[in-house]
Amino acid sequence: MTIIGLGILDAVIPGLPIIALILIYVILEKPSWFIRLVGEIYR
Repeated sequence: MTIIGLGILDAVIPGLPIIALILIYVILEKPSWFIRLVGEIYR
């Protein structure tokens, strides 16, 4: 599922801000794919 798909889902279900939940998860958990992605961007 892409960001656009999540945005549409977020618009359909306004009571559940999915993008915000994913952002909070990424900030708190720092999953390995996120660290790898950031490493590639700043390399």
